[in-house]
Amino acid sequence: MEASKSIDTLEALIDHDIEQNCGKISNSNSRDLMRVKRSIDMLKVTFEQILIQRGNSIIGPFSMAYEQVFAPYHGWTLKTAFSTALYTLPSLAQFLKKVNESEASAMVQMQNYVTASAPVIQYIENLFHSGESGDVLLGLA
Repeated sequence: MEASKSIDTLEALIDHDIEQNCGKISNSNSRDLMRVKRSIDMLKVTFEQILIQRGNSIIGPFSMAYEQVFAPYHGWTLKTAFSTALYTLPSLAQFLKKVNESEASAMVQMQNYVTASAPVIQYIENLFHSGESGDVLLGLA
């Protein structure tokens, strides 16, 4: 919330964090932006897998999405907690019933999300790789 008062663009947010040498601090605005990107990506990959697999279990799609998006950044404890939590997920049919959604309409909405989220994910990714500063922040330079 504070960043929105003094920073006009996401590029400026990243540059500001680097100038202040706080980009690698766990609660920096840049790291929060990367977490948002990964969360959007997690849902995108999950929906892609649900659309491809067309099964009733959502454990596989969530597991694959987690492994692809978050697991590279998590230690053993978080990975174990995630694996354990997977088995508490409802089936796709149970979830759709709880949210009062038909399978057909849910599939359309999931595809819409996949399509709409791809450029957002790419935009944020490009912000971090567009210049030397983003690579420094991510530890790539």
